[in-house]
Amino acid sequence: MQKICFELEVYSFHIDFISHVNNIVYIQWMEIGRTKLLEAVGMPTHKILQQGFAPVLVQTNITYKSPLYLGERVQVEMWLSELKNVSAIMQFCFYKEQKILAAEGWQKGLFVDTQTMRPRRLSPEERSSFLPYLHSKVDAQPANLLVDAL
Repeated sequence: MQKICFELEVYSFHIDFISHVNNIVYIQWMEIGRTKLLEAVGMPTHKILQQGFAPVLVQTNITYKSPLYLGERVQVEMWLSELKNVSAIMQFCFYKEQKILAAEGWQKGLFVDTQTMRPRRLSPEERSSFLPYLHSKVDAQPANLLVDAL
């Protein structure tokens, strides 16, 4: 199974009034991960918009474990823990150096038809393109505990 993995630097505009990364920045980093996932499966946002559908989030949850500070680097990992015909759950882990967990979270998203704004089912071909990023409950267990707790 594959994961989307990338690294980012913490810049001054990410820092809040108590000198660590602001909580909203994690949501922006999740957006980068979702964009990278769509690109990896051959469905970049600009192309699917031309086809009349778009990704939409319906829920976000983040648990903060250890703060990130200016000048540090964050390693982001994301994968799918659930893939249905209309929706998916995307898991995220944010690591500091030495693989120290800074935060973990998940988002539930779906595709909508841009004309009707109603949920749009994935075709079998579209759905299969996401399968390499779908991890079993055992593979994704630590982050899945967040979903199961709700």
